[in-house]
Amino acid sequence: MKKLETDILKILEEDCRYTPAKIALMLEKTEKEVSEAIAHMEESGIIVKYTAIVNGERLSDETVQALIEVKVTPQKTNGFDAIAEEIYRFEEVKSCYLMSGGFDLAVFIEGKSLREVARFVTERLSTLDEVLSTATHFILKKYKIEGTVADAEDENGKRLSVQP
Repeated sequence: MKKLETDILKILEEDCRYTPAKIALMLEKTEKEVSEAIAHMEESGIIVKYTAIVNGERLSDETVQALIEVKVTPQKTNGFDAIAEEIYRFEEVKSCYLMSGGFDLAVFIEGKSLREVARFVTERLSTLDEVLSTATHFILKKYKIEGTVADAEDENGKRLSVQP
C-alpha cells in the first residue's frame, strides 16, 4: 500500500466526513490525487463502508446488544466460511468474526429486548446443524467504541468535542 493511501486511511478512520479537498490540504497533495486514491481503495475493497459511530446509550431507542460465542463444526470443503455466512445473513447480526480460543465465532447481535435476543439464540442460531454450543454475553455498557471513548468528559464534567 502506498504511503498516500495509508495517510488517507488514518485521516478517514479518525473522521470520515473529511472531503478530498480537506484531506489534500492536510497532506499537501492535490485534490485529484486524493480522490483517485480514495476511489482506488473503494474499488479494491480496502475501504468497505463509511459509517458513524453511535453511542446507543444516548438514544431514547432502547436496544439490547449481545456478544454470542459460537462453537461450530467446520465443513469439509468450506471450513468455517459457509456456517459463518449462514449466521451473518440473519438480520439481527451486526458483526461476525472467526476467532481463536474456546469458541470459533464471535457474533454481535442487536434486539429490542432480552427476550428477543434469547429467542434468536434458541430458535434460530442454536437450531443450525453445525452449531455445537453458544455462550451469550449481554453488553451492559460501552466504554470505548471503535477506538473512541464513548463518554469522554473534560475536567469540568462537560463532554469533549469530537470536532477538530
